[in-house]
Amino acid sequence: MADDPRLDPFEIDFLPRFRSGRGPREPFVNRYGVKIGDHEYASPQSPLEQWSEETDPAVMAGDEWVHPYKDIGFQTAQNRALFEQGEAPEPGPLQHPEHSAESGVKPPQEP
Repeated sequence: MADDPRLDPFEIDFLPRFRSGRGPREPFVNRYGVKIGDHEYASPQSPLEQWSEETDPAVMAGDEWVHPYKDIGFQTAQNRALFEQGEAPEPGPLQHPEHSAESGVKPPQEP
């Protein structure tokens, strides 16, 4: 029952233009053996559950960690506005509600 694609609380109602080519609606297992899209968001095989100083955070980057229809990130106001109403987000710098997301590197000035 947990793998039923119709039951995911994080799935949103995508506009038709965002539905094609997204990938599977059902859960899948990535190359690390972690099931993605199963409504659980914690897996014994996940690097997050086995984190240490030796863990390279890059192992958790990439599309294989995000379900194309069932991801908690779709619930943000900006993502819902984009995917359900087609409203593009305001352009601007990446912001975090608590921490500075600036790299500290300033872009080169044009002559």
